[in-house]
Amino acid sequence: MIHNRLLAALPHDVLALLLPKLSLVELPIRQTLYRAGAAIDAAYFPEAGIVSMVSILSEGEQVEVGMVGREGLVGTPLLADVETSYVEAMVQAPGSALRMEARAFRQELAASPVFRSLMLRYGEAHQAQVIQTAACNGNHGLEQRLARWLLMVHDRTDGDEIPVTQDFIATMLGVHRPSVTVTAGALQRAGLIRYSAGRVTVLDRQRLEAASCECHGAVRQRFAEVIGTPIS
Repeated sequence: MIHNRLLAALPHDVLALLLPKLSLVELPIRQTLYRAGAAIDAAYFPEAGIVSMVSILSEGEQVEVGMVGREGLVGTPLLADVETSYVEAMVQAPGSALRMEARAFRQELAASPVFRSLMLRYGEAHQAQVIQTAACNGNHGLEQRLARWLLMVHDRTDGDEIPVTQDFIATMLGVHRPSVTVTAGALQRAGLIRYSAGRVTVLDRQRLEAASCECHGAVRQRFAEVIGTPIS
């Protein structure tokens, strides 16, 4: 059974032609699928887990600019016939993915209009996420941004527990850890989340959405408009 929602949205006959070119691989936590400036050797369709698109700044600082779970595809530059990536693709939460060699992926894009159309629409939806993330990081307060980030991870996680450290959250949001400690504490005191020993539990999804900015809902709406399937 295919758990990646992008592949599952394909007609059965189209998917049947792709299956021989897909191999199931594990995604260990912190594995780098490709680095900025390096060749992309394969496209990945996550079945479980989360992959972060991370921008590496000149002084070595990192900040997350996008996130991919079982709703999508890791390797979007291949859609534009670009062989390298501008960002690093790093496994944020462990899981598994269906892997297709870059050459085979390009061949399928050329051979199947249905496959190409869906992949291009996903590329547009993912681009909307990247744009909205940049707008959010530049204009909204840390509490809203943290709530948005937790919702994005929750969308792509089975259950309400999210294994994540405050150090990692700080890196992904491009802020210092003490700021995350204070902000996560405020959300915890409000009864929205519980944080302990590298694990965040979402206690009240509805109120967490209310604490977030409009960015989370805007990306989900755009994804539904363009792809027609839910992120979660």
